[in-house]
Amino acid sequence: MHDRFIQHPPQLANQYEADPVLREYLQRQLPADYLDGAMPDFLCIGELAAGELYALQQADREQEPRLVQWDAWGQRIDAIELTDVWHRAEPLAAETGLIAHGYDTAQQPWGRIRQFALAYLFIPSTDMYGCPLAMTDGAASALLASGNQNLIDRAVPRLTSRDPDRFWTSGQWMTETTGGSDVSGTETRAQQDDKGQWRLYGKKWFTSAATAQMALALARPDGNPSGSGGLALFYLEPRDALGKLQCIEVLRLKQKLGTRKLPTTELLLNGAPATPVGKLTDGVKQIAPMLNITRTWNAVTAVAYMRRGLALAQNYAGRRRAFGHLLADLPLHQQTLADLQAEYEGAFQLAFSTVALLGRVEQQKDPAQAAQLRLRTALTKLYTAKQAIRAVSEILECLGGAGYLEDTGIPVLLRDVQVLSIWEGTTNVLALEALDVLRSTDALAQETDSLLRIRGTLVDPALQQILDRALAQFDQLRQYLDQQKPEVLQANARRVAYCLAQNLACASLSEQAQWSLQHAQSRRARYAAERFAKRHQVPLSFMPLDQTRALAAGSEQDRNA
Repeated sequence: MHDRFIQHPPQLANQYEADPVLREYLQRQLPADYLDGAMPDFLCIGELAAGELYALQQADREQEPRLVQWDAWGQRIDAIELTDVWHRAEPLAAETGLIAHGYDTAQQPWGRIRQFALAYLFIPSTDMYGCPLAMTDGAASALLASGNQNLIDRAVPRLTSRDPDRFWTSGQWMTETTGGSDVSGTETRAQQDDKGQWRLYGKKWFTSAATAQMALALARPDGNPSGSGGLALFYLEPRDALGKLQCIEVLRLKQKLGTRKLPTTELLLNGAPATPVGKLTDGVKQIAPMLNITRTWNAVTAVAYMRRGLALAQNYAGRRRAFGHLLADLPLHQQTLADLQAEYEGAFQLAFSTVALLGRVEQQKDPAQAAQLRLRTALTKLYTAKQAIRAVSEILECLGGAGYLEDTGIPVLLRDVQVLSIWEGTTNVLALEALDVLRSTDALAQETDSLLRIRGTLVDPALQQILDRALAQFDQLRQYLDQQKPEVLQANARRVAYCLAQNLACASLSEQAQWSLQHAQSRRARYAAERFAKRHQVPLSFMPLDQTRALAAGSEQDRNA
């Protein structure tokens, strides 16, 4: 009797040591002595991500947050019970400095790179705990930009603390039933009581990280005009010193496609005490500093999930036999994995070039670079989110039927990445924002200068050709922006955004590839750059509006005719 065949599951090695893309990038970007000082953290989180945290995540797979609205004696408590992974993640995030590194002025401009490299290792094994960290980082940035010293002194030291007992996370209460990205119809009202305390009334339809110790919320002070200009940004501490919610009811936990470990709630504000962050108008402008931060977290999360899926798929290919061979030895499977690796490396370099730009802008405070950062975060977020969804879907297929089975822990990767194209602006919203930045600032000229700088560092002829094509496409795009009617540009905003993002990824990947050739004796990044460029450096073309309207309406006749 033959032994029954048992397929061995894929295994993870230390996720820092097993990631040459991350290691080579950090070696290029960080001074050697600074990298040496950061190495224990990278090795520690890399080991936890592959070992303790990954095992806990697998064991915790079926757990989800639970809302307990009443205690045994009929008292309304609205307590949210979190999963084991989330209980482990919060103190670990504090101790590792996943927020603190970004605000340590002694580390500028490298602190942001260190922070996001750690986050990239941490996020895939902690069930989207990066979401509250992103909002915490964004809240600290917004409060610092506000100049409200009382709130800065009250909250920022806690948001950036490395002491788990002192560390706070922040919620972000913006979305209502009237809209997500378009907050102009916000219905939450702000009123002052007879003691001068501001209080908020209304329903927040989608609030993530509802267990956070503070939150930032948009509301319209009574008497303010309609539209986004009449909104103000408010600071709240949802619970009092005894842990009781302050005039807030948790109506329900949201049932979502993915990110199910993240407690997303529907909240009713019944006079919740709040403090204006700044003036009582233009609240949307006050949240602008946090958008660069949260969108960067979104992009880093996208590449982190791509990397996690690839690590599993590549290991599985060395364990799974089909047609008499290991998958890793089959030419077509090699081709599939190579395409995925190139996509991941392009996404990684695009995301981390944005991280580096964020660090420079925060250090130098150059208005021209600030416009470039606004463009770059929109492009990077929208493009890497789409890449992650496509790549992780392909990765599930690489694992065959096992990739479709919940108890392998693989399908959750695909469910979770789906949120990345929605949170903090859909693809269309961000494409329109990028178009607005292109038409109202010199950001395109700044990005062209960045490409020219990279071109001047390249020695390898193949990499030089990639940059030459990128510069040519930027020039073509500049002509389109000058010549096309606004409605044509708006209809093709995605094409514009994809063209920019793909060529920026090509440039960043080529820059790393040249360094790796010279300093790491590695040709992998060069192969990735060539493969990525062949797939994505295609001529920019616009679709005729009459065809677009007919297809959108599902008819040959324009519905507006």
